[in-house]
Amino acid sequence: MSISRLKGWLAHPLTRGRNIDSPETTALRRQIIDSKPFLKRIYEDWYSKVAEAVHNISTTLPLLELGSGAGFLAEKVPKLITSEIFFLEGMKIILDAQCLPFAAGSLNGIVMTNVLHHIPEPALLFREGERCIVPRGKIIMIEPWLTSWSRFVYKNLHHEPVDEANTSWKIDGEGPLSAANTALPWILFARDRKEFIRRFPSLQIKEVTPFMPFRYLLSGGISLRNIFPGWSHGFFRLIEFLLSPLRNQLGMFAKIVLIHKPKDS
Repeated sequence: MSISRLKGWLAHPLTRGRNIDSPETTALRRQIIDSKPFLKRIYEDWYSKVAEAVHNISTTLPLLELGSGAGFLAEKVPKLITSEIFFLEGMKIILDAQCLPFAAGSLNGIVMTNVLHHIPEPALLFREGERCIVPRGKIIMIEPWLTSWSRFVYKNLHHEPVDEANTSWKIDGEGPLSAANTALPWILFARDRKEFIRRFPSLQIKEVTPFMPFRYLLSGGISLRNIFPGWSHGFFRLIEFLLSPLRNQLGMFAKIVLIHKPKDS
């Protein structure tokens, strides 16, 4: 069976044939996460990593979550402003991440899960982060990451483009979700790391940690049917822990943490 036929057979019935850029599709994705215990535990792991990074931010200002969509981070992190680029029930604000409607120094930080690689001009987001985030605040991201293993997976089994040759840091396309470059986080914080530091000297790259080599793949993600039952998640999590010394060769995602440095530092 060809890879394309296999993906068609595994496609989740709730989203098969639907417009990926439709708000209704994003709403359906929350149903899918809730119906797939294995996948939901992956999201809980991601959110635990975000919550851990948020924990030691000292101010009482709110946090902004970009692309809240189908997620449930607000259940794990207090004082979170949920947002989306289109109207979606339950969102606190509709906004464009490239032009944030917040005053200077009014945010404790910005958090996002699988969002950065969809932003058309990420440099605009980081400029807005420099403006809106209080000194010592953070930008915290869980994003796809390129390794020897993940390149094969993303290029052959995933629907989003992987453009490693991109030098502009910009993403072509019109749709908020269909326009994407899975390679973008790796480009910014690995291939072009020195250039990022030069352009955004006030945003210190505190952490880039690859992780999760195969659990998301085994879950089927949001677009595919349930592949493994929820009770098996703990076993595969243990296997990934044992493989953690190989995270730079096997990781499919990365936890990325930036700290907004005070001007006098």
